[in-house]
Amino acid sequence: MAVSGDPKSQGELRSFDNSDELATNLAEYIAQLSDISVKDRGVFTIALSGGCLINLMGKLCEAPYSKTVDWTKWYVFWADERAVSKNHVDSNYKLAKDGFLSKVPVLNSHIYSINDNATTEDAAEEYEFTIRQLVKVRTIDVSAISDCPKFDLILLCVGEDGHIASLFPGHPALEDKDNWVTFITDSPVPPPERITFTLPVINSASNVALVVAGEENKANALSIIFSDENDEIDVLSLPAQMIRPTDGELVWFVAKGVSSEPDGSNSGHGCLP
Repeated sequence: MAVSGDPKSQGELRSFDNSDELATNLAEYIAQLSDISVKDRGVFTIALSGGCLINLMGKLCEAPYSKTVDWTKWYVFWADERAVSKNHVDSNYKLAKDGFLSKVPVLNSHIYSINDNATTEDAAEEYEFTIRQLVKVRTIDVSAISDCPKFDLILLCVGEDGHIASLFPGHPALEDKDNWVTFITDSPVPPPERITFTLPVINSASNVALVVAGEENKANALSIIFSDENDEIDVLSLPAQMIRPTDGELVWFVAKGVSSEPDGSNSGHGCLP
């Protein structure tokens, strides 16, 4: 593993030769943050996305983490979701449930999925209301800077085009500063309707991890983000560059030249969408 810091506050970069090394380091990172948060606040609030992320979290289902992590203190959310049923192949919930949550003893009452029976607009409003209620009782912490929810960790994959969650290059949702959760109906990659955290919420987290694994054609986006000339780039054209926690830590986990799936296949949940 190679580790470096970025002088322009773009976060810590952890680079790995393969996805297995990345997964091992990511598991230790998440387990450590869980332990710190549980000791400090009594809970660990984590928001997930889809893509290759869930497969890379698989090490947490194995020893020692399966026994040492206090899973009963986890509260699980989604930073974005596709407007499909929970049993649909494109569902981020299904991906996380099948690949991770069904293998660890997180309490069902602590898993906050997005309503798949409502319109995207209503689902976004409902999810924001749920989060606001949990902020009121401080299950989710609150940012002293932005008054946004302060999740202990938000985990995101970075797409080939530099998108994060369901915030795509040039999309008006990138400039939404009024809502915690919003919706889009025109995603450039299917499915078109999605629900997503807004940038103020992501940037208010205590910790944000951006995972880049798989497609070689992500190299261009990464080179721009970590370039000395990146101030000259229109940030709306590269959403990942807009992730700069206001009072938190940002860590990049980057694996070079690997498949988005352990066996080299692609189930529709590669890092791209």
